[in-house]
Amino acid sequence: MPEQPEWTREDFMAFILDHREKPRNHRKMEDATVSVTGGNPGCGDIVTMYLKIGDDEKIEDISFIGEGCTISQAGASFMTTRLKGKTTAELDEMNYDIVFETFGREVMATRPRCATLALGTAKAAVQKYRDDKRRASLGEESAPLPETPVDVT
Repeated sequence: MPEQPEWTREDFMAFILDHREKPRNHRKMEDATVSVTGGNPGCGDIVTMYLKIGDDEKIEDISFIGEGCTISQAGASFMTTRLKGKTTAELDEMNYDIVFETFGREVMATRPRCATLALGTAKAAVQKYRDDKRRASLGEESAPLPETPVDVT
């Protein structure tokens, strides 16, 4: 397989701006299996991730809404495209390097919390899904959602 050419800083910035200006999967999902709002208190970024998880633990659909800096919102858009169709186990295995490699380490060096907000929030959503599922199997109610965004960074 031929190697892809190295991206320049300008290539990474163009990719980020494309996701910010034309976000993918940017909508509130009314029939989500689980949703979690994550925040970055340091700069005010907020992202709510909505996941529809099938019986086979596959993420059938994913979307987000939020506000904040270009990096956090582009990161959310990008993560929805990467996570749709993955299993919850595959999400568990993802680390934050995927964001840094895609957005460029140089570009992300000063904004790691913004860049990884969506991935952390998606991981928190899967954990809530599992907790709620376990509670349901024990006949307990789902845990209430916190009134303020969870700091997932």
